[in-house]
Amino acid sequence: MRRRMAEEIAMRQSQRGQVDPFIVMDVMEQARRAEAEGRRIIHMEVGQPGTGAPAGARRAVAAALEDGPLGYTVALGLPELRARIARLYADWYGITLPAERVVVTSGASAGFLLAFTALFDAGEKVALGLPGYPSYRHILKALSLDAVGIETRLDERFQPRPGDLPADAAGLILASPGNPAGTMLDHDALRALVEAAHAQGAAVVSDEIYHGIDYERRAVSALEISDDVVVVNSFSKYFSMTGWRIGWMVVPEDRVRTFERLAQNMFICASHASQVAALAAMDCDEELRGNLEVYTRNRALLLEGLPKAGFTRIAPPDGAFYVYADVSQMTDSSLDLCAEILREAGVAVTPGLDFDPARGHEYIRFSYAGSTRDITEGIERLTRWHKAR
Repeated sequence: MRRRMAEEIAMRQSQRGQVDPFIVMDVMEQARRAEAEGRRIIHMEVGQPGTGAPAGARRAVAAALEDGPLGYTVALGLPELRARIARLYADWYGITLPAERVVVTSGASAGFLLAFTALFDAGEKVALGLPGYPSYRHILKALSLDAVGIETRLDERFQPRPGDLPADAAGLILASPGNPAGTMLDHDALRALVEAAHAQGAAVVSDEIYHGIDYERRAVSALEISDDVVVVNSFSKYFSMTGWRIGWMVVPEDRVRTFERLAQNMFICASHASQVAALAAMDCDEELRGNLEVYTRNRALLLEGLPKAGFTRIAPPDGAFYVYADVSQMTDSSLDLCAEILREAGVAVTPGLDFDPARGHEYIRFSYAGSTRDITEGIERLTRWHKAR
């Protein structure tokens, strides 16, 4: 009887919960199954540094665990960590930033949840460039917000223009360097976009999680343009701490209490252990510069090697550790092409459908965040696959 009732009465579910999958995670699972069968797979699908947390960060956590229990911190984060993050803005950008404007979060993902909840009401439109990080769209949908994609072009380096901003948008998400293309906005281009958004009363959320990983010029922070922006950053990329789930935000001074109340209720606080590690990681300069040197070598290898493997239509990345390639001359399904590359070359790469639902079938993303040895082998495999195809 109970079984029959359960079959007849299904648990209700919300429409906002029906978000698309994060396809790169599916690719990771396919690669894992191939490895379980005994194959060696080169991972160029996930944007995860091949290095672990800096040694100084690990030592700091070990010492803290011996010193006493790690419990709740205040919702905005350890005061010493917030102060150290504020000092980073002086060191990197020449900005004097009050520590009170820094909010420590459980990774950048928590930062986006806080930002979108604090800034927008259900049903409002938030604009973002396509291709772009898929979780922007998925989190917006889960919050009953309307993600409005701005189609960008390879010849404009996959960044939006001020005239592209919808007139009824309540917000604009910017990413420089961006994922999946790794391209950056210079100071003038970033200023034009921020000013265009402000002119129509739209809030600006600047995703700066790849800052520090740049090559021929440094990334520009939206805080160099205006204090009336929300910046989201993370220890996952430059500081090589993906699994620690620790990040931060910089918010306008008059909005701090709003973010604090939301953080108290949504998260209580970020992990105490991760905050201790993050504080120590910020002073591990030599090790972090060494990681950047690896990405620099890997970038050069891909820019030289991908055209030999048939991937000729790319925008060379200014930062981050990705290359976004147009594969429309090879396939009309990037999903199928990625499956073929994994099956025949043993290289895991990500279909562009993750980043652009409309045009992503024509693109794939390569991540070069792994070791130089793996990137070298990956290019060799791709080249052999292309010649045999």
